[in-house]
Amino acid sequence: MSTGARPERASARLSPRTIVNYAIGSLGTGGYATLPGLVLTYFLTDNLGVAALAAGLIVTSAKVWDVIIDPLIGAASDRQLARTGSRRGFMVTGALTLPVFFALTFAVPPSWGPVASATCVLLAFLGTATAFSLFQVPYVALPAELTRSYDERTRLLGWRVVVLTAAILLFGAGGPMLRRATGDPVTGYLLMGIVAGAAIGIGMLVASRTATDAAATAAPPTAASPLEPAEASSLRDQYLSGFRALRRSIAFRALLGTFLLQALATGTMLAGAQYVATWVLRDEAAVELLFVALVGPALLATPGWTAVANRIGKERAFFGASILFLVASATITIAVWAPGPWIYASVAVAGVSYAGLQSLPMAMLPDVISHDERTSGPGQAGTFTGIWTAGETVGFALGATAVALMLAATGYVSRVASVDTVQPDAAVTGIVLSFSILPAVLMLLSLIPLRRYPLRRSDVEASTAQPA
Repeated sequence: MSTGARPERASARLSPRTIVNYAIGSLGTGGYATLPGLVLTYFLTDNLGVAALAAGLIVTSAKVWDVIIDPLIGAASDRQLARTGSRRGFMVTGALTLPVFFALTFAVPPSWGPVASATCVLLAFLGTATAFSLFQVPYVALPAELTRSYDERTRLLGWRVVVLTAAILLFGAGGPMLRRATGDPVTGYLLMGIVAGAAIGIGMLVASRTATDAAATAAPPTAASPLEPAEASSLRDQYLSGFRALRRSIAFRALLGTFLLQALATGTMLAGAQYVATWVLRDEAAVELLFVALVGPALLATPGWTAVANRIGKERAFFGASILFLVASATITIAVWAPGPWIYASVAVAGVSYAGLQSLPMAMLPDVISHDERTSGPGQAGTFTGIWTAGETVGFALGATAVALMLAATGYVSRVASVDTVQPDAAVTGIVLSFSILPAVLMLLSLIPLRRYPLRRSDVEASTAQPA
């Protein structure tokens, strides 16, 4: 491998086609992250009559499955890259199978009873989670292979987050609208599952084309490269490769710990949004306005966070976005005593920070991978992103679980579709706290590992200027 090839790729700007194709993948990731987190627990408790605690366990079980398979998919993706020169095979498989399982998740009718309904939803959602992981793990690995430039990664991930926030708005507001389109909750949820699943799959399929671009710019593996398919042949070795990456990289541990806690914080707000709309704002359709308040500012703020990161560094911009989210979410606690439309203003401020919380850590992850290449060699991006995706999944899954536990502890009353009920005051208070003080505390805790993140621009640029 020549020493002159790497700096050339590091300085080259990514083509608009590559950026657009990669960003469109967030139509899939945004849809998958938004709709299940927003409506699945509510679908189980308020449409199928499943108890709140059981609903939380269903969502968590599917996410635990993600945690088990993500490191395996990451290692297998690295081997596929070594064998074929591309990660595209896994991505296409996930894109083609996810729409089927996603539609089946919301196809279960209340007439089957809570136990049978809960079981069928769990099996369908397990299939959805598997399909998504097949796409997401190699998708997250691509930025480290598409460019070695510190600023180009920020640019690439910035545009990805623009599409991601637009997807959150599209699915967060459009999903509930589709659910109400038929006038019947049973057929409405089915329509939502079919349309949303198809849109997610199309976005994933378009993004899979970017894997070809990454293969064209990646350095070829050497005989001693960790890409060698013979390595990590057993399940034990595949898991150990991920743990070795965690053990040797301080930067990866710090960034992953921060992102996991923040995924948990945003996951609690996402899972609680529909409950806030229904029982605090007293309008089930208000969830659409909550998402407009969150995503509208985020769409405008993403280029701003990119500019701030280019000026002061990604890690400092990330810290600032975290503080802003903490303050915005904490103010919503006032809704315990004085609920009202003012909540939208606090959510809008959280939306400004949310843009940074998404784009900045995703732009920092390729820097961590490149820095690790200096000592460990190239070809392990899938191993890193397998662990990363598992951590992200844990955060969002436990966010829904935390909300379910809060509802169960405060006496939330589940119901079957279209049946009127009254919630105790304690349950309404629990809904507000799960949407405000709980994410604020989690965001505060995330600042501890973030302060330990060691990489600065000079460290990353030094690693990209040297052969791995």
